[in-house]
Amino acid sequence: MPKDHARKNDLAHLKESLGIKHADAIALWEHPDADERATLREYLATYVDINTYGEAVDYLTQEKNDPRNQLLCEKCGWTNAMVCPECPGCGCYNGECSGWRHHEYADEPDDDDPDHGIYCRECGAGSCSPYDECTCFEDDEEQDQEQQQAVPA
Repeated sequence: MPKDHARKNDLAHLKESLGIKHADAIALWEHPDADERATLREYLATYVDINTYGEAVDYLTQEKNDPRNQLLCEKCGWTNAMVCPECPGCGCYNGECSGWRHHEYADEPDDDDPDHGIYCRECGAGSCSPYDECTCFEDDEEQDQEQQQAVPA
């Protein structure tokens, strides 16, 4: 009886916290792999377009089959999406290669970088991706152009 009561409480908690139906809660609770179960739960909690156990499993399968998520190096754990174009490619070359990719995926902060990977302190551009562009000064440029147009020559 206590085992069934604990299961009932766990299922009720899953349904309430994730907003899923009873059948989805049972399928999630009975999922055989604990790591996958945690990932599926994260998907259901995070993504608004994933509302059922089946959708979460489909997304997990898609993520696993994505070539970018395939392991590049077993030693350092880098995936194909993390490859550095400036060296043989993986995290084993941290400290040897000065490429931006090594700084992006470094485990410890880079003491040589005073911004610690954030390229704009105001908007945070560049903190998530080196391709993020700072837009802080676009408004200033627009105001300068408007002022120049307003002033007669």
